[in-house]
Amino acid sequence: MRIIITERIADEGINYLKENGFEVDTRYGISSDELLGIIGDYDAIIVRSVTKVNEELLEAAKNLKVVGRAGNGIDNIDVGACTKRGIIVVNTPESNIMAAAELAVALAFAIFRNLPQVHVAVRNKDFRRNRFIGNELDGKTAGIIGLGRIGSIVARKLKGCNMRVVAYDPYITDDRFKMLGVEKCETLEELLKQSDLITLHTPKTSETYGMIGEKELNMCKRGVRIVNAARGGLVNEKALYDALKDGRVTAAALDVLDPEPSYDKKPEEQDYTNPLLELDNVMVTPHLGASTQEANYNVGTAITELVAGALKGEMVAAVNMPPMHTKDLSELRPYLNLAEMLGKIYYQAEKETVQQIEVIYRGDLADKETKVISLSVLKGFLDPINKEKVNYVNAELMLKNMGVEFKESKSTNLDKYTNLITVKFTTKKKELSVSGTVFAKEEIRIVDFFGYKLDFEPTPYVLAIQNVDKPGIIGQIGTILGADNINIAAMQWSRNRRGEKAVAFVSVDAEVSEEIMRLLKNIDGVLKVSMLKF
Repeated sequence: MRIIITERIADEGINYLKENGFEVDTRYGISSDELLGIIGDYDAIIVRSVTKVNEELLEAAKNLKVVGRAGNGIDNIDVGACTKRGIIVVNTPESNIMAAAELAVALAFAIFRNLPQVHVAVRNKDFRRNRFIGNELDGKTAGIIGLGRIGSIVARKLKGCNMRVVAYDPYITDDRFKMLGVEKCETLEELLKQSDLITLHTPKTSETYGMIGEKELNMCKRGVRIVNAARGGLVNEKALYDALKDGRVTAAALDVLDPEPSYDKKPEEQDYTNPLLELDNVMVTPHLGASTQEANYNVGTAITELVAGALKGEMVAAVNMPPMHTKDLSELRPYLNLAEMLGKIYYQAEKETVQQIEVIYRGDLADKETKVISLSVLKGFLDPINKEKVNYVNAELMLKNMGVEFKESKSTNLDKYTNLITVKFTTKKKELSVSGTVFAKEEIRIVDFFGYKLDFEPTPYVLAIQNVDKPGIIGQIGTILGADNINIAAMQWSRNRRGEKAVAFVSVDAEVSEEIMRLLKNIDGVLKVSMLKF
């Protein structure tokens, strides 16, 4: 079998593949057009962060069986398109976290002490040190956006510098903040207003892309310094450029850009331009987050072992495939799909931080091995907030790192259905639960939504609406959707008591725009509208 590697990994990993009988081609810096022309010859591709494994490439990759991402984030890989084609996607989310965290801290030190400018000056025989008076980290406030695995390490290291560390991460529990000794900011604005250093450690999603723009930079303390060693695009580069020019931001250190340049072209071949590269108070490094000998070794060997295992037909920790150990996968598949849907509902409909998740199995499911079904719940729960790296293997660990407690319970007693999965979400203020069942082995139904009884078949796009129970609301919702040519495939309302609150699931044929969502929310009597994507 043939494997192409388009970005640099450790030689040990390449040797491992060759020793295991694979034909390996290393084509570092290959252009998109050239790769498109030859990808059909390969059974697997190993990439890092630059190569785009998109629909166009996959269409040409007729023999492709495995995509390996040497590293953590998978925003350059169309996982959905891979899944549709039966292509396994594997990555190495734990292999380079220390390297990424240490680089972020190093960049912070560098821009607080003006080290990039000093280095250039001294190389030009300018030793006038009074021109480069910097600031100490000691006693300053560091604001960390994203307190996951890398953010937590950064917090620990900055606390070791005697910095006061605050963080914003709406998905991490209070107990996790306390354990790390980090002060919790309830809003991003709260963090921006008090931080001398802002460092970002979130995945790139629709929610986080451009999360620091002109508005947010205007909220910051004048003279703030910013580090982004996570993903290009989290900070709007035009807004950052303007803030650096007028002094609102003293300095920035960026290991990532939007878009990224080619990291393998020689200087005379490089055609990348970016206005930020023209500023003396900007330090840019070429996506060095994983570029340590240790991380290169860990990433390179880990990804090649995964790719080799997948090509051999072994069960591996795949992003898009649960590690099933059951003889009858077809029997469990509907329950896996239902479980993931139930998990996905919470953070698409609610925002309050979850303290505990309990998955309750009733009926004939209580006699089955349910671990992989529970992992499907956790994957669904984490997916709306952490799309880059959640999979069936790391879901439970990620939940633990967020400080969310997980419980599983079972009961064979059940009256109405033969099987029932209930997912209970506990926050500081309340408990909310959703339930679903499978009829006739494969017909999925959601039968309880936050205490309201339903019998609803989930579809890819569902509007969840909470409203006062009074006449006329259904008609207004239908009118607004119809005026925008949005077809209603199915609709079901539920109430507990007449005249109080009602909920509805409205299945539509396409995602509803923000403008239509706003119109729906403005209907008199409508309390809440959420777009659920299954």
